[in-house]
Amino acid sequence: MNSIHRQIAEELGVRAQQVEAAVGLLDEGATVPFIARYRKEATQGLDDAQLRTLEERLGYLRELEARRATILESIDGQGKLTDALKAKLLAAATKTQLEDLYLPYKPKRRTKAQIAREAGLEPLALQLLDDPGLVPETLAERFVDTDKGVEDVKAALDGARQILMEHFSEDAELLEELRESLWSQARIRSRVIEGKEQEGAKFRDYFDYEEALARIPSHRALALFRGRNDGVLVVELDPGGEEGHKRFESRVARRFAIADKGRPADGWLLECVNWAWKVKLFSHLDLELKMRLRGAAEETAIGVFGDNLHDLLLAAPAGERAILGLDPGLRTGVKVAVVNRTGTVVDTATIYPHAPKRQWAQSLQTLAALAEKHRVALVAIGNGTASRETDRLAADLIRQHPELQLRKVMVSEAGASVYSASELASRELPGLDVSLRGAASIARRLQDPLAELVKIDPRSIGVGQYQHDVNQVRLARKLDAVVEDCVNAVGVDVNTASPALLSRVSGLSATQADNIVAFRDGHGKFPSRKALMQVPRLGDKTFEQSAGFLRIIGGDNPLDACAVHPEAYGVVERILEHLGKPLGAIIGNAGLLRTLDPKRFTDDTFGEPTVRDIIAELTKPWRDPRGDFRTASFTEGVEEIGDLEEGMVLEGTVTNVTNFGAFVDIGVHQDGLVHISALSHSFVKDPRDVVKTGDTVKVRVVEVDVPRKRIGLTMRLDEDVRGKPKPAANDARRADGGRKRSKQGARREHKPQGAMAAAMAQALKGK
Repeated sequence: MNSIHRQIAEELGVRAQQVEAAVGLLDEGATVPFIARYRKEATQGLDDAQLRTLEERLGYLRELEARRATILESIDGQGKLTDALKAKLLAAATKTQLEDLYLPYKPKRRTKAQIAREAGLEPLALQLLDDPGLVPETLAERFVDTDKGVEDVKAALDGARQILMEHFSEDAELLEELRESLWSQARIRSRVIEGKEQEGAKFRDYFDYEEALARIPSHRALALFRGRNDGVLVVELDPGGEEGHKRFESRVARRFAIADKGRPADGWLLECVNWAWKVKLFSHLDLELKMRLRGAAEETAIGVFGDNLHDLLLAAPAGERAILGLDPGLRTGVKVAVVNRTGTVVDTATIYPHAPKRQWAQSLQTLAALAEKHRVALVAIGNGTASRETDRLAADLIRQHPELQLRKVMVSEAGASVYSASELASRELPGLDVSLRGAASIARRLQDPLAELVKIDPRSIGVGQYQHDVNQVRLARKLDAVVEDCVNAVGVDVNTASPALLSRVSGLSATQADNIVAFRDGHGKFPSRKALMQVPRLGDKTFEQSAGFLRIIGGDNPLDACAVHPEAYGVVERILEHLGKPLGAIIGNAGLLRTLDPKRFTDDTFGEPTVRDIIAELTKPWRDPRGDFRTASFTEGVEEIGDLEEGMVLEGTVTNVTNFGAFVDIGVHQDGLVHISALSHSFVKDPRDVVKTGDTVKVRVVEVDVPRKRIGLTMRLDEDVRGKPKPAANDARRADGGRKRSKQGARREHKPQGAMAAAMAQALKGK
């Protein structure tokens, strides 16, 4: 059994055979969504989260092994690879430990210590270290050699000191001990650079700040590093003042049996330790631990970004409705686009309700005509500049034309401008002006957030913190994985999907996605999944990986519209034969399907987990994992941060969830923060246990800082502005423990979401 497989199995708490099977599938080109959904027998039920972790650790450990081999070869080539050193290198569990061991043998630029060795001073250094009873100055006289650049005794001792300093700083066990002790004991401090107080006002909280290095949260660490990079803050590692430095020096001294026992060389050796600690060890570890802190903070931030993106992509779609999208603007006007039930742009306009033209009545007339002509159900309003003014226009439209039965929804327009100017937008909307594409995208985002947002680089969607400060390669890899998981969890209608959406399907590349769309445009809709095999460069392996996630609505075979993989259609046929009924009679018949024993339909290829999934899919073949469509309403008259007052209760939408709380859009062009302590009366370990991006919540304003554009909110509505319980609310709060999330004011609709679900339901009638 491969040692890497065993290690990953131990880390995940699963059997090594499960890991071995998953690695084999990954190496064969299988994707995580495919393995998680359709290869449960092979991996014995590893889920997508476990598989993502497995995939990441597999990459790290394989890189570790490759680096280990390189280092072993390098040291062996130098003739310095002893059995003891080889054993240590083979036992190193991390890249850091491996590099620590390699440090003394690593080819490096010509250091002062190397120059001293070339001058023949290494015996002087080692003799004094081995026998502190020797007199340094007396011994050093033997090594004075002007031809070698050693002019006098002082030069000889200085060279010997450089050799010992390097020797101390390259001891792998010592480095590990000091590193972990510093990590657990040191504090990180920051102070403002003189004269930067006004320029760096946003970092005011960190002008004179300190916190334990090992306990500082991700967001504060990244704020410190951003302040440093912006030239506002000095960020320092403090091991505990001068006393702390002395404690760490004593550890170095103990490691090499150096102590002040009154011997002639003791003072000189302790001086070498002092120099080694402050010049070599501490400076090296200071940099390394800051990098470690930054790396850990980045990983946390990337994880938060991924979680928020996941929630945003899986936000409930409005589904098959005609939607009027408004991209707000002032001087340039409000751009209007109407999309029909399938997302096709059917009409556009530009209106000028705001200053300087103020064509309010004409704008209302235009919108009403468009809404009536195209039977619009929802008005989607971008949340950028002039959004609240445009929201008032939509509210006026609804009041003046109740017969239209319109509803308005504020939609995040983050990244819409990126899409508008993209090559993809040019291909999708070739006859539409760039300025109007944003309105179309806003409308489509409400109709189907997942299908629209996959067209944009996820880093442009804006649901993370410090996203530009973190490692962009790791961020992109994480977000791509999130998008892939979300797309495949929902499934894709192959006859309507864009190339951008298709390219996120398991097994499909961007080129293959383009080929599918080109084939569809040239030959019409695909009648079956099997017909996909006619697409150029879409072979058996690609079909295997992608077919289960691609849907054919209203095609030749109703099974092509659900998540049952074509390779398992034989299992469905056995179920139909057993029940003696046609497919149309059993799909959705939960009562009948519950009577089935999955074990009866297993074979050598498909085990009980797969059969259970098939029965579940037949029970609800058009189920959408994205939940119910909900909308929130902003408070009239509260449009700017200056309109807020402490104690106001408002409705808003969660835009971002971090480890320290949740940001909520309450309609004033600046999100407010509900701190983790204000999310619930109960202890909250993870804010995402209480709220998720896209949730509609009610909040109370507890603090407004207009100059700094900071808004403090609470979801503990039964408290006054000082955080004290209201007498009338005490009993109610005790009754539910404060754990129930407020859903007041949220409109919910319990309907199948999306064109795919509705079309499939229609197609199955009469089957």
